Amino acid sequence: MLGDTYGRVFRVTTCGESYGDAMVTIVDGVPPGLALTDEMIQTELDKRRPGQSELDSPRKETDRVHIFAGMRDGFTSGAPVGMIVHNVDRQDIHVKQYRDVKDVIRPGHAEYTFFIKYGEFADWCGAGRASGRETVGRVAAGAVAKHILQKENIEVIGYIKECHGIKAREMSFEEIKANYRKNEINCPDLEAAEKMIKEVLEIKNQGDTCGGVVEIIVRGVPAGLGEPVFDKLSACIAHGLMSIGAVKGVEFGAGFQAARMRGSENNDLPYLDEKGRVRFRTNNSGGFLGGITNGEDIVVRIAVKPTATLSIDQPTINMATMKEGILAAITRRDATICPRIYPVAEAMVAITILDHLMMVKGMDGVANIKNKWKDLAWGK
Repeated sequence: MLGDTYGRVFRVTTCGESYGDAMVTIVDGVPPGLALTDEMIQTELDKRRPGQSELDSPRKETDRVHIFAGMRDGFTSGAPVGMIVHNVDRQDIHVKQYRDVKDVIRPGHAEYTFFIKYGEFADWCGAGRASGRETVGRVAAGAVAKHILQKENIEVIGYIKECHGIKAREMSFEEIKANYRKNEINCPDLEAAEKMIKEVLEIKNQGDTCGGVVEIIVRGVPAGLGEPVFDKLSACIAHGLMSIGAVKGVEFGAGFQAARMRGSENNDLPYLDEKGRVRFRTNNSGGFLGGITNGEDIVVRIAVKPTATLSIDQPTINMATMKEGILAAITRRDATICPRIYPVAEAMVAITILDHLMMVKGMDGVANIKNKWKDLAWGK
């Protein structure tokens, strides 16, 4: 299996399966001298931990993390930081449920493509590496990235903007931040949140699931991050977000609405603020020009598909017998993935931004070119 490492300078490698012993994360590129604790990482992991509400999977994982490498006397040593989370809720009854259907294609899951790619050796228990449990490692690494970004006054916040067609009203960053995680679905529009929760529970009672839209806002990112061709920061963020299993679409700023605008409506017009810095009156670009940050908030949204596991009979194919049949799913599931996917999205965005920030600072250090516009934008 390839593709288990993400990033160039701040590099994240994850391993572990849904019903294996543990989920392990190795983060390379962590600078020395950072005060990291298990509790700091745990704060982020608790956001995606299952079994916290009726909206979540009832799987009772504690998701307790331990930093086992890269530390000395409470500070990072410059060596790779290793983190481990043991899987504790692996009951025989749940393993048997997966074994009973191990030759069957579960609609919406990756069984068929795993049969094609890995043949008889594919991991059939809990979807293996295709399970949402794989994201434990991403969130742990994202916690490290967030800690470093805080020192640069960069903050990353994700929230549920829409769930099964119910939309949150437009809100300021300050209000979104003030209402962050104030309800089970993490929608800062408290009135819309109540409607979303009621809708999800009704769908759950029907044995079905639903999806939604998560918005991630990043404040404090300086202008000039990203490269103009293949490594646009917007493209790299899209890569990171689209690597999350349940994500089916990504848009920045006005997104697909830009296709319905005139150029005069879509263009973000520049002006000089009171400090003489270039700012933009609107943010239809979502914080980017040419894939490079322009100093405005990064605004990105992801479309999250409904949870694939249902309590409704669905047509399937038995790959062992190559005959059609019916699948009645009885395994544990989330009524909607939205309340647990936003910390994963935050993590991938934070990791990507930090990776590019390190690349820019490294390149600048080598180039050592005086740039008056960059100094102004970066407040130097």
